[in-house]
Amino acid sequence: MSTATTQQTAYNYKVVRQFAIMTVIWGIVGMAVGVLIAAQLVWPELNLGLPWTSFGRLRPLHTNAVIFAFGGCALFATSYYTVQRTCQARLFGGPLAAFTFWGWQLVILLAAITLPLGITTSKEYAELEWPIDILITVVWVAYAIVFFGTVAKRQTSHIYVGNWFFGGFILTVAILHLVNNAELPVTALKSYSAYAGATDAMIQWWYGHNAVGFFLTAGFLGMMYYFVPKQAGRPVYSYRLSIVHFWALIAVYIWAGPHHLHYTALPDWAQSLGMVMSLILLAPSWGGMINGMMTLSGAWHKLRSDPILRFLVVSLAFYGMSTFEGPMMAIKTVNALSHYTDWTIGHVHAGALGWVAMVSIGSLYHLIPKVFGREEMHSTGLINTHFWLATIGTVLYIASMWVNGITQGLMWRAVNEDGTLTYSFVEALEAGHIGFMVRMIGGAIFLTGMLVMAYNTWRTVSSATAAQVQAAGQPA
Repeated sequence: MSTATTQQTAYNYKVVRQFAIMTVIWGIVGMAVGVLIAAQLVWPELNLGLPWTSFGRLRPLHTNAVIFAFGGCALFATSYYTVQRTCQARLFGGPLAAFTFWGWQLVILLAAITLPLGITTSKEYAELEWPIDILITVVWVAYAIVFFGTVAKRQTSHIYVGNWFFGGFILTVAILHLVNNAELPVTALKSYSAYAGATDAMIQWWYGHNAVGFFLTAGFLGMMYYFVPKQAGRPVYSYRLSIVHFWALIAVYIWAGPHHLHYTALPDWAQSLGMVMSLILLAPSWGGMINGMMTLSGAWHKLRSDPILRFLVVSLAFYGMSTFEGPMMAIKTVNALSHYTDWTIGHVHAGALGWVAMVSIGSLYHLIPKVFGREEMHSTGLINTHFWLATIGTVLYIASMWVNGITQGLMWRAVNEDGTLTYSFVEALEAGHIGFMVRMIGGAIFLTGMLVMAYNTWRTVSSATAAQVQAAGQPA
């Protein structure tokens, strides 16, 4: 075989390497902002009296950095890696893949500039203004072309189920983004939503919950279906169940958004529909979790010595837990207690830290040595340290928010015999002070784990020779 032919059939790992490194960097940035704003709730003076460093400006920066910078880069890296390996084909589109990398980094940079300046649409998880929305659309279309183009030119007859999840996530996020961000620009950096009132709220939470459902669930399930079997050295427990899992999730998840709007101006039938669909969602979610867990049949002993597998399995446990908690919190009577409290924050982070971050970290620890031509990460001991920091940090975070949330809910609804409120809002706030401190400590421990990962990654990458990196992209 000639050198030219070898080069042509080599996988494009350069863009995978770029996205993998930026996942670690943006993870640290996003989580550092999270720890800062958690500290601001303990010590409000940390707002520094400046508008740009206030909680209201930094909170959307934190959510965008963790979801779209850290989570987004992890999805790009793993989907580009997985689709090439399972289709046995180089990424389609040539320079388009590089464009998706630099375009996505520009989106993140613009978010980091505009959000602290207070340039925002005020829509949760969709705060970025209209020029950035257009850039996101262009990058996302390029991403779809690269991904589906690679699937179309595959050398295998079969499309692996992980690619179904990645594909579903790419298409649905595109629709969500276009519909929710329909807006009328009035200046270069200001726009107004195309919708009004309860309709605007409904479309926002159709988008908001499905950003969770497709960006933070379907995409990461694509990751799970590739990296769990790979790291365990076992086939997927039930391929049939994985297909049922996919179609059930796709059919049901899109309807669950109204549970964010219980006891609001939204019509009661729409609230009830959201609740029922959320409860039905428990079945496909747990089907996927069980499928992932059962993939370890005959390989459980590997957990003793393999901290990467531990990350992946614990992420599945958190996925199972948060997808039980979510439908439960969607029940109107439970929601009456939980809504607007820290319980919701705890639930979100059970998914974000326990499921999304842990499955991403485990996948990256598997992927990074492969794309840099190394046998394994620099230090298995440091991966183990990171695992315990991540687990302890997550548990402290969500346990403190559960306690805070239920305490707040009970204090807010407590009434005296004459019907007056037993507690003022400030008294409920004071009751949560210790919980805020524990949450901040948990977040700081998780962030420390990310710093350990950055060091381990740097040592792994810096020890790779140019020849090893070049050889990494050659199909086995």
